[in-house]
This record gives sequence, C-alpha cells and structure tokens, in this order.
Amino acid sequence: MNVLEMRQITKVYGTAPNEVRALDGVDFSVEPGHLVAVMGPSGSGKSTLLTIAGSLEEPTSGEVVVNGQPLGSMSRNERAALRRRTIGYVFQDFNLLPGLSAIENVSLPLELDGVGLRRARAAGRAALESLGLADRADHFPDQLSGGERQRVAIARAVVGERTLLLADEPSGALDSVSGEAVMRLIHDACQRGVAAVVVTHDAQLASWADRVVFIRDGRIVDQTSTSADVEAMLGRQRPGTPS
Repeated sequence: MNVLEMRQITKVYGTAPNEVRALDGVDFSVEPGHLVAVMGPSGSGKSTLLTIAGSLEEPTSGEVVVNGQPLGSMSRNERAALRRRTIGYVFQDFNLLPGLSAIENVSLPLELDGVGLRRARAAGRAALESLGLADRADHFPDQLSGGERQRVAIARAVVGERTLLLADEPSGALDSVSGEAVMRLIHDACQRGVAAVVVTHDAQLASWADRVVFIRDGRIVDQTSTSADVEAMLGRQRPGTPS
C-alpha cells in the first residue's frame, strides 16, 4: 500500500475571471521507503502539492489518502492527530517556536502525542546529534544560524515513528556540504521505511531521490526513476528556472 495517494487533485484560488489553478488534475503517489523529489519553475504548484499532501490545505477537488485513510472524511482534530503521529513537515521558514530550545522544538510533537518527557527528549537529542547539533540542543532559535535552524526543523520532522516526510526546499539555507547531510538524513529515514517528498531546485540533491517529478502550470509533465536522468529531464522542460 502506498503511504501517500493523491488522486485527481485540483486546487483553485480565487474566482473567475481571476481564478488561479495551482494544481490541475494531479495524480501522485509515494511508496514506503521511497524518496521522491519534486522540481519545477516558481509558481508551478510544488508547495501547494506539499501542503495538500500534509493536510494543511484542502483540495478544491480530488482525494488525498495517507496510510489508507482518506483525509476528506476526517475531522479537523483527526487530521491534526494524523499530522503529529504520521507526517513530518519541513517548512521553508522553519516554523520553530521562538520560546523553546532546539531540543524542546524537536521533541514537542512527541510530547503532544503522549510520549513521556524523558523518551521524547532522548529521541529528539538523537535526531539533533545525527545532524551535528548536539552542542546546540539547549540554544533558542534566535541563537542559531539559519542553517542550524533548518537542521533543527529537519530533526523535528524525522523524530519519532512518522511514515511520511514532506520537505519544502530543506537545503535552502544550507551550504552544499550541509545540504548533502540533510538529504542523507532524509534518505536514511527512507531506508527505515519512511516515504518522503522533497521539493528542491537543486538537481544534485534531487539525485538522491528514487523518482524525480517535474511540475509545470499545476500539472505533472515529466518524471524519471533514474537519478542520472535528472539533468536531461530539466533540459527538456526549460525555459524556466526551477525554484
């Protein structure tokens, strides 16, 4: 069974004649243990795809199914519980809570879901250590660099036993070495059975993926399961600079 199924997803903002069709009949799925990279020009619908997949936004039409559960039939509270337990999300702007330390930010989702404080903090510390942030665990977000805040956000997304990881430009604030480290962590999570969707503009980072999907004007226009073909695929899809 696929961890994520998106069936004929359409998302329309506004009303005619000014409506914007951000997604237009998208079919998209991710298997357990697979990493899918999503690429495309600015405004192509990449981020909208992630927010709908993560139940942060509802589609205008179509169906989203996570772990066999149709999101459309869930209440708001049920979707919130699903996000805490099942979905890890890495936002472009990090979304860290400024009044909490790095370790508190990372362990908070587990604590909210009833995991004991000691076990939640141990899991959070292990995730921070895997990203080279063990010595920054007790620092607050405003005491961290942009790259460090990004890695804390990654750690928060992968901690616990989530089965779906959604990341919007997870290496955007990082240098190339740290970006590779982040993709390695996401790849390692997939090795444990997590399904991951990563929006990126970087073909080198996309080469970590099992499948690369290219979106333009709200539609999937190309995809490849061979990472070596990423650059060739981008060449076929230009003009337009991926973002």
